[in-house]
Amino acid sequence: MTDPVFRLVTPAAALEGAPADWATELLRQGEMALAVDAGGLDAIDAVARALDRPAVTVLRRESTPEAAEASVRAFAAGLALVWIAPSFGAEARAWARDRAPMTLLVEHDGPLPEDEHRRIERFVAILGRQAE
Repeated sequence: MTDPVFRLVTPAAALEGAPADWATELLRQGEMALAVDAGGLDAIDAVARALDRPAVTVLRRESTPEAAEASVRAFAAGLALVWIAPSFGAEARAWARDRAPMTLLVEHDGPLPEDEHRRIERFVAILGRQAE
């Protein structure tokens, strides 16, 4: 892969039931970090296997939601971001709105519905065109 165009932060559960190769195709232009969710290591392992990768990046666990959001902001660095989470705090929403790289917040708990897959695909397509 060349330099990533975006970063994706998601709990493993969001990828359950995704169309075959959806995440693989999406990540051709980006990098992913998994947020630990209720599925724990088994869910992380399932994502790694579905992506046919021997290893995946996992965000560290934090003691507060605010610290967890700060870790995501640090991971995003200067790249565009697709951030999937059950909820977002006011600080995360303000940061996403005000930062220069584009940011897509997807507030959803559990497997993503098809309309969210399409919304993320459109967002990543826009990023790809901007990078050309």
